[in-house]
Amino acid sequence: MLQLLLAAFVLQAAPSPVPADFDKLFTGKTLRWSYGHSNIGTFTTHAPQPPRSPAAEYQDATEEISSGDFAIELDWAGSRTQLIDTSDFGKYRIEMRDRASQRLIYSRGFCSIYGEWETTPESEFVNAFEESLRVPEPRQSFRITIQKRGGDSTFRELFSKDIDFSDDLSRQAGFGSRDRPVDRTPPKGGGEIVTIIDNGELAHHVDLLIVSDGYMKEQRDKFVADTKRLVDVTFQTEPYRRRKSDFNVRALFVPSPVSGISNPRKEVVRQNTLGLTYNSFGSDRYVLTMKDKRLREICAQSPYDALILLFNERKYGGGGIYNLWATVAADTEPAAYMFVHEFGHSFAGLADEYYTSQVAYEDLIKPGMEPWEPNVTALLDPTKLKWKDLVAADTPRPTPWGQQHFDEVDLAYQKRRAQMIDAKASEAEMEALFREVKGRTGPLLANEKFAGLVGAFEGASYQAKGLYRPEVDCIMFTRNPTHFCKVCER
Repeated sequence: MLQLLLAAFVLQAAPSPVPADFDKLFTGKTLRWSYGHSNIGTFTTHAPQPPRSPAAEYQDATEEISSGDFAIELDWAGSRTQLIDTSDFGKYRIEMRDRASQRLIYSRGFCSIYGEWETTPESEFVNAFEESLRVPEPRQSFRITIQKRGGDSTFRELFSKDIDFSDDLSRQAGFGSRDRPVDRTPPKGGGEIVTIIDNGELAHHVDLLIVSDGYMKEQRDKFVADTKRLVDVTFQTEPYRRRKSDFNVRALFVPSPVSGISNPRKEVVRQNTLGLTYNSFGSDRYVLTMKDKRLREICAQSPYDALILLFNERKYGGGGIYNLWATVAADTEPAAYMFVHEFGHSFAGLADEYYTSQVAYEDLIKPGMEPWEPNVTALLDPTKLKWKDLVAADTPRPTPWGQQHFDEVDLAYQKRRAQMIDAKASEAEMEALFREVKGRTGPLLANEKFAGLVGAFEGASYQAKGLYRPEVDCIMFTRNPTHFCKVCER
């Protein structure tokens, strides 16, 4: 889950020799740590609260990481040369240090379902989420730390624990005790792995695993065909097109007892394999699973760096969380767009650039805070725009565009869409609305004065004001284009 960082793969122009350090520090296997992420008590109250400093934001004392348990998976699929994360991406970060020397031996930034949930109204109540981190298995004892980004953008320790993996305890190592052993049993079967693209050695390629949900045994060929269709579109899209040789792609077919996934708003409950469901956090189209440990046990049948969970539904929906996984509805008319868009979240850490659609989050990015995502900015200092090298000297910052007219058009469509959702409209009716929106907003944006140029266009990451995106349109903004803007592509 945590070895997706672009610096570790896409930016590595050619395979580098494996340093002796990797073989000295790691066994070559994958270590999975499964734990609980919860709030002990309520995060918010209706009583007046004293002002909090920016550094204190997201640092609630009620947030807790459980000790969890460990399991050994297949060979480490990630890079063996790019072990330290230098991107500064993610709301959280995992660090591993050798206990004897205190040397940092591995780090990765990531996001989580918990990290999203705590920005929703539901976070007033106690809840817990399954999470898993996958790292190269160390040979010696180590300290594992989870850090969380504060309101001032710096990371602070949230959880830390010494883990004893010394040789004499290697068969029963846990948190330094024999009552929490490492599960070293071979991964369970039950799935079929189908190779889609094979470009060679794991350590020198991004290993993408696409997993089925809501496909019954007799729908196996449909799943493979759906996977190939959507993978083909991805590798027709830059920058994946020119970097296709840097990827391996496998499909993991695990039959579900029923076809499709749960849809609470239509009172549809299905006991599908991965537990995917619509209406996550109250958003009709948002699809997640809260059964992460089951998912990881299923996926352990194959090596992987990145996961896309492909589910057998026509209803528009999906999701993507950085260095976690992406979900995509296979049969929705804009499935190709969804596949590329959601992978942009989970693989590259790209933010949503739209701001008119209904979402569950409240103040996902606090006022005065610069987003960590590479394609959104608060423009706190226009002279230090993070993509300023791509902006022409004569392009103003902020960059003017017809936001008022666009909002009038798009918000009218969003209102119709909400009414159709409440009326339980058919998928054909919803797809017709999407085509109508695209036919109206596509030309509107394409005719903007600064269309196709990089600037700072107000309206991004669910906020109409105060946040800016790089171009007037992009795969991360609307369903109109078939390309990323220059910043997202980079």
